[in-house]
Amino acid sequence: MLGRIFTVGGYTLLSRLTGLARDIMLAAILGAGPIADAFLVAWRLPNNFRSIFAEGAFNTAFIPAYAHVHGEGGEASAKLFADRIFTLLFGSQLVLLVLAWAFMPQALRILAPGFTDDAEQRRLAIELTRITFPYLLLITMVTLYGGILNVMQRFASAAAASILLNLSMMATLAVAAFFPTAGHAAAWGILISGFLQYFLLAGDLARHGSVPRFAMPRLDADVRAFFRAIGPATLGSMGTQIAVFADTIIATFLPAGALAALYYAERLYQLPIGVIGIAVGTVLLPEMSRRISAGDIDGAARSQRRAFELTLLSTVPFVAAFLAVPDIIVRAVFARGAYTKADAAAAAVTLAAYAIGLIPFVTIRSAVATFYARKDTATPVKASLTGLSVNVALKVALMGTLAQVGLALATAVGAWINLLLVLFFAVRRGYLSFDRALTQSLLKFTASGLILAASLWATSHYAAVLFAPMQILRDELTLVLLMTVGLFVYAFCILVLFGRGWIFALRRG
Repeated sequence: MLGRIFTVGGYTLLSRLTGLARDIMLAAILGAGPIADAFLVAWRLPNNFRSIFAEGAFNTAFIPAYAHVHGEGGEASAKLFADRIFTLLFGSQLVLLVLAWAFMPQALRILAPGFTDDAEQRRLAIELTRITFPYLLLITMVTLYGGILNVMQRFASAAAASILLNLSMMATLAVAAFFPTAGHAAAWGILISGFLQYFLLAGDLARHGSVPRFAMPRLDADVRAFFRAIGPATLGSMGTQIAVFADTIIATFLPAGALAALYYAERLYQLPIGVIGIAVGTVLLPEMSRRISAGDIDGAARSQRRAFELTLLSTVPFVAAFLAVPDIIVRAVFARGAYTKADAAAAAVTLAAYAIGLIPFVTIRSAVATFYARKDTATPVKASLTGLSVNVALKVALMGTLAQVGLALATAVGAWINLLLVLFFAVRRGYLSFDRALTQSLLKFTASGLILAASLWATSHYAAVLFAPMQILRDELTLVLLMTVGLFVYAFCILVLFGRGWIFALRRG
């Protein structure tokens, strides 16, 4: 399992690094003004729908169902099941696309109400969203193909697909002068990438399986079981995405630049979520589904335990850095071109607020895998909706005093409530056990994080004196120094507190 996690994680890391390069380019060209806010609304809408209906709900319902049909009925039954789901999925997404194109002004009036006072910004947001929305149809098909490939233990192409999004946007931004605005260039880059990702996944599936075809939909037992699972899964996926929609809606009422501060802070804290959380969750769900279907309950529990430990090992350094030195990180990465140091300061405080919830953000996919592998998509919904309720209530309460920082802080608190409730339900049902070894690991990770945060904070103050005479690259060199010191300090803490035996056992897992 660890090898497959590294495969997915490696491609996802490359995706996140190219995504970071894309965002650096986006910040330098687009800045943090009204055009940037209009584009970010146009990008959030199809992206959030994708997270709800495609990657979120669909994967959690489809992968266990497809694995079950394949195991029980063989390849022919699995193909027929995939064909029927493909037909239903394509039809529903096509209807959604037509409705979105037709009623985009009304949709933007609801989802970005703060733009109603600026007719030009609202017109631009509508125009850009009509360009980006077909991406949802294409990426939904990509998600279906990726789910089939994952059950076949083929993870590389699905993990690498989003690299094409970043490269496509960078290519169109490079020739932004030929578009009406830089926002148009970025929007067309998103749409082009949808086609590129589709052909990548379709080609891989054609080589190692068969691409789903249109088939007469039929509500047989397998399809009915899939829909029974996808309903609660959709509600569960909606929790996080409704919170993101709430951020978008509320931020349109805040001063210009609030949406950009949320976006660039989100891009940084999404780095560990994508590289670690999604990689581990992508591999863990089919792994646990396979083991539980075979009756290997202990093996499934061991896989989940190792997933938790690997996730925490990789996430703690990000939490420490985002809390201790967020200002240096944001300035070093984004503060150039049209993106000023004042813009970076707003994003840095937002990043620190997000970092409070980074642990639950990253570990939640591993936590809910034990339910989804048992085809129980309903239980995680209870936790998700409870966390969502607290999240939205806090957003409304904090937006007046803390602006976009309050939105990020509310998201972090909601994420903790979601994770703690999922763990509570798992322990109560006997799916997870907090034994002495796991408790000790949590304490050791906490100690390592505190030591690392203190060392980063002290190093940043030393670097401020050391690099004070420099007029350029001051923040970039400071970040390199912090990364070097942080690597040695954290490695030393892990080696001393956990020992070589634990590290070798994790590698074997």
